[in-house]
Formats: sequence, C-alpha cells, structure tokens
Amino acid sequence: MDAFHAQLPFTLKEADFPSLGELYRGKVRDNYLQTDRIVMITTDRLSAFDRVLTTVPFKGELLNRLTVFWFEKTRDVAPNHILDVPDPSVLVVRRLKPLAVEMVVRGHITGSLWRDKNWKDYGLDLRDLRKDEKLETPILTPSTKEEVGKHDQPISPAELVKRGTVTQKQWAEIAEMALNLFAAGQDWAKKRGLILVDTKYEFGTDADGKLWLIDEIHTPDSSRYWIAEGSEERFQKGEDQRMLDKEFFRQWLIRERNYQGEGPLPQIPDEVRAQLAGKYAELVQTLTGEKPDLEVGDTRARIENALKSRKYL
Repeated sequence: MDAFHAQLPFTLKEADFPSLGELYRGKVRDNYLQTDRIVMITTDRLSAFDRVLTTVPFKGELLNRLTVFWFEKTRDVAPNHILDVPDPSVLVVRRLKPLAVEMVVRGHITGSLWRDKNWKDYGLDLRDLRKDEKLETPILTPSTKEEVGKHDQPISPAELVKRGTVTQKQWAEIAEMALNLFAAGQDWAKKRGLILVDTKYEFGTDADGKLWLIDEIHTPDSSRYWIAEGSEERFQKGEDQRMLDKEFFRQWLIRERNYQGEGPLPQIPDEVRAQLAGKYAELVQTLTGEKPDLEVGDTRARIENALKSRKYL
C-alpha cells in the first residue's frame, strides 16, 4: 500500500495536451480527435453513479494495461479499434462513429439491476430470483450513452431501433458480439479463480459500416468481478460476495456517505482511494498473471515524454 499512498499527489485528473487535437473529455478518458485516429489518455479519474468523484493512484495505467490485455485476447471474437500503445496510460485508436448505446451483459442478478428492480424496462421478468443469483443464460440489458454528468438510462432493443440509434441488423451483430465477448471473458476469468459477473461493451462504425469494439473491455470500471472460491456458499447463506472491482467503492458510498449520484459530491478519504488502487492492481495481476510494474512519479510528465518520443507531440 505504500506505493499507492506515495502516488496520491501525482494522480492525473486531466491530461491537457492541446497540440494533440480537438479534446473530448469523458468520465475517465481525455480523447484527442484527429482526422483518422484518436489519442486516448486514460486519467486517474474515478466515476460512480455517472459522476466523477475523485482520482485513484495508478488507476489510468492499470485500466489501460487491462484493456490492452483483453483487446489482444478477444481479437478473434470482435475487431477492436486499437492501433498503438505509446505509454501505459495511452491508446492510439481508429477514429470511428460511436453507437450511442452501452451493451450491458449480465450473468447474475445484482448491482443496479437488483437495486432498481428495473428489469421490466428490458422486457424481462426476474421477480422469482434472489440477489446475486446466477441467470440460466447471460442477458443483455442495454442502456443509453449519455453525456458526462447525466445518468445512462435503461432502454429496450426495440426502442433503440425505433429511435434510430442502431438498425435492426446492427443490433443483431452487436448483440452477438457482446454475448460472445462475455463468454470469452467468463471462460478466462474462471481459469483465474474469478467470476465475470457483468460488464458493458461499446461499439463504433467506420466509413464502410463495419462494426468495431471500442472504449475499454473487462476492466474494473466496466465490469463486476467476484472471487470464485466460496461464492456459491456465500450466495446460499445470503452473504455479500467478495469483490474485485469498483462495486466496493459504490457500496462504500451508499453505506458511508448515503450517496447514489444525487446531491453534493461526497468527500473521499485518501485511505479509500489507496484501497481501491490496491483492488485495481490485484485484479490486473490476477487476470494477466503478472504483477504490474508501477513507478511512483509524475504521470503527466511521463506521458508527455512518451508522446514526444513517438512523435505524437
């Protein structure tokens, strides 16, 4: 934990490099748009309930490392937008037209699906299931992709097509890819002693209409992971699952700050930020089999040097 505490003064809240191109700032990533590519800098910002709340040491680097790992592992399942990795916190990707939908795939009834009891929004009836119960087959519960600061909303596939967000053909293709990606993720997670509980995918199209997997994949920001050992026993006893993801932080916000996205932003203690960094690092090591090589220091300066050495700046 010493390194996580030492890195607190160097967390990257914003990555300002105006010469890289036009800036679009997401919840976590600062995206610099160029003619045919985007330079994506993954900051250390932490969002929960669709609000950016604080920063976490090494978070951007850890997220990026895991995204690169998964993009490579699932390349045969879905083509992805990655072109180059000039720095542990940076991706250079194809510039595509994003589809305004998040493809959420769930293998258990938990999280917001359980809290909000909003399964009817997706045309589902899950009333007879218990919290954390495994579904017979994974389900798709898509949501809208809203601007930073606004809450994503549940939406049915029929409504997505009706609104023109996707065509029926596009829906069929991204639904198949999302379910196949989830199956691949679950299979690998199981081998590593984890359960990939749920996740979200985003897709974009190129000028020819080809679909590409974009953004991130199977990270603790976009996915829920449980420790597999003892999971069934905990479920049978009605106990909480052991988590390796951002849900630890959401539960802390609900329990300690009575916060679920509304009202003033809560104060986040440094100890909680460091603990969360530890969970991110543990997940990266568990999934990849390699301990991440993290160096305390000025993240922005490191990124700038890397971008200059690769002629992006």
